[in-house]
Amino acid sequence: MSGPSLTRDNILDALREIEDPEVGTGIVDLGLIYDVWIAQDGFVTVEMTTTTRFCPASGFLAEAVKMRLQALEGVREAQVRLVYDPPWSPEMAASFSF
Repeated sequence: MSGPSLTRDNILDALREIEDPEVGTGIVDLGLIYDVWIAQDGFVTVEMTTTTRFCPASGFLAEAVKMRLQALEGVREAQVRLVYDPPWSPEMAASFSF
């Protein structure tokens, strides 16, 4: 076996450093990452949302997530799905720093 295996936890750890520029808090701690799928062939899909449906940073955040995923060892291809159901609410955040 070559390299470490991909897990939900190490993917979330890698995404933890990405901050929502409008809020100044990491997207994982904000609860913006809804789900992570890891296929055996190294294909990773992340389902995420933004704090509002028309968030001006949505494209930036999705691209930052995709780039961070593609930099992980073992990821062959990455896909990011932006979803708005359920809509994000402050109660989804792990900690409030805003």
